[in-house]
Amino acid sequence: MKRNAKLARNLLIGLLAAGLSGCGAVVVGGAVTGAAVAHDRRTTGTFVEDQEILLRAITMRQQDEELRQKANINIDVFNMQVLLTGQAENAEIVEAFRQRVATIARVRTVFNEVLIGAESTWGEATGDAYLTSKVKVALFNVKLDGFDPTRVKVTSSLGSVYLMGLLTPTEADAVTEEVRFVSGVKRVVKLFEYLEE
Repeated sequence: MKRNAKLARNLLIGLLAAGLSGCGAVVVGGAVTGAAVAHDRRTTGTFVEDQEILLRAITMRQQDEELRQKANINIDVFNMQVLLTGQAENAEIVEAFRQRVATIARVRTVFNEVLIGAESTWGEATGDAYLTSKVKVALFNVKLDGFDPTRVKVTSSLGSVYLMGLLTPTEADAVTEEVRFVSGVKRVVKLFEYLEE
């Protein structure tokens, strides 16, 4: 019963986050659709690789009974780098999962940002989804020639905002400065990869 409630909650949060964030890319039957690919600095092949890595990591998480019972780990992938956020009862199960994810073909790095402690509440989880949407909207205030806010992948967990993307140093600095002042942001973690100016 607890597992079904947790699954339903995570599904609802995911739908809420997707709805608020205006997610434009979907993988359906192996075909990538949506405007995100046109604006993305990743190659189409890398975009597809990221989707495959994400699906494999989610499958690993779902097949691990202990992880399902003792952790609430979110997975994000950008440019073959994996970000793990959420909460877990102990560091050992998270580290074991991180190591398994690192063995997925083409994964370059796994960032482990999972907090050890009590599982987030419904309010905290929906607050993170809302914070992510506010940050994405705030990125449209970055006024740089050629800057596309959809090139920044945003993830929030308990007030920490994680930023991924392929940006120039100038873009990354401007994005970070904008995000720092969004109400509700407690910490900004830059996981950017930098392009030449």
